[in-house]
Amino acid sequence: MERPDRLDGRSASEPVHLAGYIAIGSGFWLIAASWKRLHAAVQHDELATSGPYAWARHPQYDGFLLIMIGFLLQWPTIPTLVMFPILVYVYIRLARAEERELAERFGEQWTAYAAQTPAFWPRPRHRVTPHARAPDTTVRAGPPSGEDQR
Repeated sequence: MERPDRLDGRSASEPVHLAGYIAIGSGFWLIAASWKRLHAAVQHDELATSGPYAWARHPQYDGFLLIMIGFLLQWPTIPTLVMFPILVYVYIRLARAEERELAERFGEQWTAYAAQTPAFWPRPRHRVTPHARAPDTTVRAGPPSGEDQR
């Protein structure tokens, strides 16, 4: 009798499967959070720039990509491997078409948002506080002060 915790001869708790579960769950969460914010923006005829949209211009597509990656980890077959790059290409084209529409509709507001927010891959935010100092980049001749000069 086959054990219930095994799938296709592999344990459902293997790291690859766990990574797939995390990717799929995160993707569904990101889609839900993004659509909630997008729906509120549409209701008020405004550009969605907060919540997940503060980190990436297309977080809902990032969610779909996470789900697809999760399924690739869970079930890596030739059809899923072939379809993945095709779906990525389709989502990128769809995002670019949506961006053209948003640029026409929101003008300068869209341009400013697009200039500071990446399309898909969020980048870490570097926050500068008023009291933050720039790193010392002074070029010094000789060894740093305080070191023995033998």
